Order: sequence, then structure tokens, then C-alpha cells
Amino acid sequence: MEKIDIISSCLVQMANNGNNNKSMSRMDLAPWDLQFLLLDPIQKGILFHKPESQQLRNTIIDHLKNTLSHTLSFFPPLAGRLGTAVVGNDDNNASYFVECNNAGAEFTHAVAAEVCVSDISEANYVPEIVSSFFPLNGVSNIEGVSKPLFGVQVTELVDGIFISCTANHAVIDGTAFWHFFNSWSEISRGFDKISKMPLFEKWFPSNCNDGLILLPPLEQNNLLQKNNVMMPQLLQRVFHFSKESVAKLKAKANFEAGSDKIISSLQVVSAHLWRSVARNKNRNRRTPQINTQEEEVCSIMLFVVGARARIPLGDGYFGNGTYIAKTSISETELLEKGLGYVGLKINEFVASQNREEVVKFVEDWIEKPTIVRKGSIVNCTLAITSSPRHNVYGNDFGWGKPIAVRSGRSQKFDGKMTTFPAAEVGGIDVEVCLAAETMQAMERDAEFLDAFDNY
Repeated sequence: MEKIDIISSCLVQMANNGNNNKSMSRMDLAPWDLQFLLLDPIQKGILFHKPESQQLRNTIIDHLKNTLSHTLSFFPPLAGRLGTAVVGNDDNNASYFVECNNAGAEFTHAVAAEVCVSDISEANYVPEIVSSFFPLNGVSNIEGVSKPLFGVQVTELVDGIFISCTANHAVIDGTAFWHFFNSWSEISRGFDKISKMPLFEKWFPSNCNDGLILLPPLEQNNLLQKNNVMMPQLLQRVFHFSKESVAKLKAKANFEAGSDKIISSLQVVSAHLWRSVARNKNRNRRTPQINTQEEEVCSIMLFVVGARARIPLGDGYFGNGTYIAKTSISETELLEKGLGYVGLKINEFVASQNREEVVKFVEDWIEKPTIVRKGSIVNCTLAITSSPRHNVYGNDFGWGKPIAVRSGRSQKFDGKMTTFPAAEVGGIDVEVCLAAETMQAMERDAEFLDAFDNY
């Protein structure tokens, strides 16, 4: 397809604007952070039309670079690097933290001279070239000891601009990611200060009062595991659930469930996707099991569970505040019991992830640290990630709101569902990543397509 040209790349340091955070020298990492050391970073980007002002068009790269520097002064960890300290002489156990040394965030200016906004926003599948709109491709979180923890790429299109960020996932999660993006857009619009200050003090459970967590040596060959896994040909497509589509699914699910528990918008969309993916995945093998001694096939769904509201953590808590949890159901139940049954199962599972469960997860993790490894999260029917609650379309950098949002190639696998708010309030967009065979089967699945207005 079209090519992309890298015009320049540099490191952007924090501006010296008198912000008190400039003196911050270190940020501890909590279990929620450390668990992701061997995974890939977060990659999200937003698509804009070009500014109407010719003056702004001519100065936009310098403007974004300068406002990024200003914004980083409120978020010193993102301009730093991972630090390590080996404790003990025999076992080489080490602690990890963020060294706020102002080494700088990466800033890349690129041009895709043959790509138009419509090539991205109206494409049936996410075009391959979109992955090249992101910086720090191929860099794992653990490499943050020497590589930037945060990178920005501004790619100029024929009639638009794509602004993307890559953030070390051992340092921040999606909530903190969009907190920074929102803050940057405020500074870009001319604000002197950001509307919500980040809180850098980490939460630790009672069995970790000093905040010191020691990890055994992390074998570098684990970084290569992903490359050794045979992946099917993947397709990515954004399915738009309008406000009306979501309301229709919710009404159906809650009626079928016949429960006083209310199945939420995200829960019902997740249930709809789960059933469709399971129904269309490897359709040729979907035959009744005659041998009753065979175990029933189970379908697994992974959720990224947020801890901020469950602990609760302070507004602006900076870092990770999530963990991965899973639930399963037999494929017979999943496919035969209906949307309401599956939606209610998801609702009950989410409700079970209360404060006690969150604290137990962290306490158990401290006693026996478990690092999530590449390839270990692909053995599921689907994984629901990100959130439709993030403020994506409020990111006005001074020339209008975004048109669309896309994610990069980082941590993509068969069954990954990346959720975003739709451009209109009440809708949900889901960037679906599936094996080509499954995706094409879903596109012919009348029950799945019935949820959408445009089919």
C-alpha cells in the first residue's frame, strides 16, 4: 500500500516552567505495574482533519513538540527510564522503579503523502499502514531501562493528521494514558496548567508497607516468546455499536435475563461479541459431541478489571490500576442459552471482582510474583480491553475534535477486543482483531449483524 516517510525523530525533555514535579526523582512501581514488565506497550492514536489555518499547518510540528515538553513537566515519569536495583549477593533479586531523570520522550514526525483521512476512517479493515503511524514499534516494556518510556508520532496525511502515543505498560494503564493525552490537548489549546493533576503516590496492601518488591531475574529470552508462536492471519475491523444498537441489545438481554440486576452497555456488547466469536470460530468443528466421556468445551473470556473505583484510589492516580481476570462458560451454554443468560453471567462475574478480590490479588501477587508473559494471554476466545469510558473525543488540540481512534500493532492476537467510546455519546466502538476465517464468518452471521443499524 502507500508508504510512510520519517522526516525527523528526537527526544523531548520536560520544559523548565517552574512546575514542582520537576524535582521528582523516582516513582515506585506497584504489583499492578510490575506484572506487565514483559509485555508490549500501550499504543493508541487519534485521527484529525488538518487545521484550516495555514499558519497553524506550517507550525504544527513545533507547536506539538513544545506543548508536549510543557505537558511532560506535569508527568515526570514519562520523561524518565526504568531503574533497577539488585538486592542481595546470591539470588540477584532486583527491584524496579521509574527513574525520573528527564532523559526524554521520543517525538517522531512522519509523512504519509498518499494516505487520506477516508482511507483510515472508512476502510472496511484497519489498513496495514496504520501500524507504522506509531513510534517505538517492537520495544517491550522491560526495555524501558534504556529506551524511552513514552513516544509520540505525528503523521501528516494528505488531508489529516494522526497523533499517536506509545506508553510503557509497566508504568501506566489506559486510564493514565488518556489522562496524559487529555492534559496534552489542554496545554495545546493554550492552558497554562492541566485540569487534573496526576497523583504519583502508589497504593500498596498491608503486606508491603515499604513498597519494596523484589523480583527474580527476568530471562531476556521471554521477550522472544511471541515470535515463536504461530499466529493465524489476522484481520482488524472497527464495529460501531450506535447508541440505538446498544439500547436494543440491553433491552433484549435484560428482558431475557428476567433479573433485577441490570446488564450494562459494555457487558451486553461483550456478551454479543463472545457468542458470535465462539459461534464463528472454527465453524467446521462445531458438531455435537457424541462421546459423553469427552469434556465439554469451555470458552474463556479475559477482562481487564479496574481497581481504581474498587479500592478506591484517588482521582488522578498515575500508573496501572488494573489486572487481568478470566471467566469461562461451556460452549453449549454460551451458544444455546441466549444473550441475556451470557450477559448476566458477565454481570455476576464483574460484580464478584470487589475490593476484597482486588486486595487479595495484590497480596497474593506480592507473596508469589507472576509476570504476564507474551503468548500467555492468547489462549482465550476473546479478551475485552480498554474502556468506552475513556475521554477520547475530548482531545481537541486547538483545531477541532478527532474523527476516529485506532490502536497500534502492540499486543495484538486472535480474539483481542479493544473498546472505545463512539464519536456520538452512548455508542461503543470495538476494534476487533480476529483470525481472517472467523472475521469473515462473523460478517455473514445474521444474528451478529442484527445488532447494527447499517446491515
